[in-house]
Amino acid sequence: MNSLSIAKPEVALPRVGGAASVRDFVELTKPRLTSLVSLTALVGYMSGAGARGASDLAQLIAALGGTTLLAAGGCALNMVMEYELDARMERTRTRPIPSGRLQPFESAVFGMALTALGMFLLIAGTNALTSLLGVAAVVSYLFVYTPLKKTTGLCTIAGAFPGALPPAMGWTAAANQIEPGTWVLFSILFLWQLPHFLAIAWMRREDYERGGFPMLTVVDPEGGSAGRQAVLHCLALLPVSLLPSVLGFAGVWYFFTALVLSLAYTAAAGRLAWVRTTQAARGMFLASLVYLPVLLTVLMLDGVAR
Repeated sequence: MNSLSIAKPEVALPRVGGAASVRDFVELTKPRLTSLVSLTALVGYMSGAGARGASDLAQLIAALGGTTLLAAGGCALNMVMEYELDARMERTRTRPIPSGRLQPFESAVFGMALTALGMFLLIAGTNALTSLLGVAAVVSYLFVYTPLKKTTGLCTIAGAFPGALPPAMGWTAAANQIEPGTWVLFSILFLWQLPHFLAIAWMRREDYERGGFPMLTVVDPEGGSAGRQAVLHCLALLPVSLLPSVLGFAGVWYFFTALVLSLAYTAAAGRLAWVRTTQAARGMFLASLVYLPVLLTVLMLDGVAR
């Protein structure tokens, strides 16, 4: 399916195991991804508020709640759009819709409700700019990234765009304008995602091929292109990650933390480019999981302490 649609009755899946559980609906929201969105939005808000020495609790709650609900709703709708492809892959075949625990229609209604509530919170509690960024995130995720996954390995670049918007939304919620710091946080998230995606694509390349996703690691199974791309993006991330200290909304502790983390991430990418093994891809994936939460936590704490 190339656009958001609710499955017709003739392709609906049989219900398995009786009534759907709360856990099934929670799984639709991809909780780990949604939690990361919440963290990045929080860092964005605290950085934007810290730059002007003031914050508003109600505004913060609206920004975090709205951004998180948009992400949760978008994830649910993405699962509706891709459930037939998910059923082909080992990694995703047990998700609520392809496994038959949830129907596409009820999942779509759930996703649209979360998305609508998220937009309401942003409109009512933040500002027009943040709301527009929220719309851009949902539209690009569902109607650009999701269809491109079935046609080109360059989909990862399109997918990195909505993934990088939550910290920008947090900043604009506090500042009501786009500032240099907004672009810096967006760029850090954008560049971090690409090696992270490539590591997953390498580890799951056979699964992606089975699902019909022409990822870079499927088109080039030797891994040379994926390795080079990972290294290039990590090298670009290194100087960008230092900019919060250069611009003054973080200090020396953040600077050296970002330097060490970025060098380690680049080294992991270099190993993947050199040896091209699943073990090396897993190492880069683990490095990416350490990199972002540590970097953002130190950024937020160092910024608040200034």
